[in-house]
Amino acid sequence: MSDKRRESSQIEIYEYFLKPGYLLANREDTVVRAVLGNCVAVSMFDRESRFGGMNHFLFPESRHRRDATAQYGNIAVHALYRLLINMGAQTSSLEAQIFGGSINRNLDDGDLGKRNAEAARKMLRKIGVRVASEDVGGTRGRKVIYHTGSNETIVYKVDNIRDSDWFLPGQDIRFSKTASR
Repeated sequence: MSDKRRESSQIEIYEYFLKPGYLLANREDTVVRAVLGNCVAVSMFDRESRFGGMNHFLFPESRHRRDATAQYGNIAVHALYRLLINMGAQTSSLEAQIFGGSINRNLDDGDLGKRNAEAARKMLRKIGVRVASEDVGGTRGRKVIYHTGSNETIVYKVDNIRDSDWFLPGQDIRFSKTASR
């Protein structure tokens, strides 16, 4: 037998930790990670063009122009939608997933998680994007891993979110590339 070597192909995949109040959309394959308690993350994916993005917000809605940041659900969902449309997505081929919105029994937060999830649903209805799936509510936090190029998502439900699960101050937030075969 002759010695035949297989050529291995390298695939570059970007990784990004999505902090609260931020959003990301990318045509390149990107793995987006987020840690959620009563916050909510919404992913949107264009089924035709095969790309997507995700946001991560803390509060249901901003009613004042000066507070119009991605920390608020109504702004974050609309901003992600506009970003995807500007990148070439079509509303008719977009679908969304909603994650998070848990209830912390130790806090009297006025059902913030529930209100965040409802704000996401309300805004998605308003812009005409279909919700394909939800993993919201309950009393457990979530670690979410979302792939922008395939719309695949992994959700880990956790009883306790450790400090090390969060993005720590001073850490570099640039894209990092991972190679796989």
